[in-house]
Amino acid sequence: MNATTEERNKMDLIEKIGHSVVHHGKFNNRIFLLKYDPNDRANITKRMNELAKANGYTKIIAKIPAAAQPVFLQDGFTQEAFIPSFYKGRDDVFFMSKFLSEERKTTPGQALSTLTELLNKAPTNNGVSLDNRFELGIARPEHAADMSKIFGQVFATYPFPVTNPEYLKETMQDGSVIYFGVWDQGKLIGISSAEVDPENKNAEMTDFAVLPNYRGHKLAYFLLELMEEKLKEKEYKTLYTIARLNSPGMNKTFINHGYRFSGVLKNNTNISGQIESMNVYYKTIE
Repeated sequence: MNATTEERNKMDLIEKIGHSVVHHGKFNNRIFLLKYDPNDRANITKRMNELAKANGYTKIIAKIPAAAQPVFLQDGFTQEAFIPSFYKGRDDVFFMSKFLSEERKTTPGQALSTLTELLNKAPTNNGVSLDNRFELGIARPEHAADMSKIFGQVFATYPFPVTNPEYLKETMQDGSVIYFGVWDQGKLIGISSAEVDPENKNAEMTDFAVLPNYRGHKLAYFLLELMEEKLKEKEYKTLYTIARLNSPGMNKTFINHGYRFSGVLKNNTNISGQIESMNVYYKTIE
């Protein structure tokens, strides 16, 4: 068993239920239906309910095309967010959730008040420009070791094994993730990534991590700018992110780049040592 496999085994599992793909385990204490297959329409919710009960999971979340929403509504799921034009710039996607404990259902009141203030401010970049000491670019396999160290410094926990250089190399090589970096005189100091779906022409803008000593230079803002530029060149139609509710700075970065807020995934993801709520934002590329 290689290091990447061992690291993944400590995380939640990615496996199939019928023809559909789910991510589940005790780390996030949930089931996340990542890829819904219409062939499973008759029994997908029943099978996920059984899996959740057998493992004591406290949330089920499903990312599904609009045509499947009635199936999930019938089983007691509620809509938490959506992204229009998600599939090939045409069909919408819905995030449907079912809470299996009262604690998991709790609404994060104070953080939502902060979010309300952010959403009611006009987007602005305040005329910022990138300091010429910094260089932006696409990260390569030879950068994986430095990338893993940055992820380890920034995040106490993370849903995927990003502190493992072999995992980062693997995802680069299989084309599922494009990583971006910012360097200060040759030293890697910040990272972000785009999890790409070439078939459906959408990409998740994620994994923003900047070393603490370099915060305040709006490096995430410029990383996102570069990411958009490269994905637009590849004719991607829809960009989105699932940002931490408890990170006003990252929310502001996406708002200032013209991303539209579309919902909160309550108590959804184990990140930085605890289960946190996440905000969904999207941007349609013309």
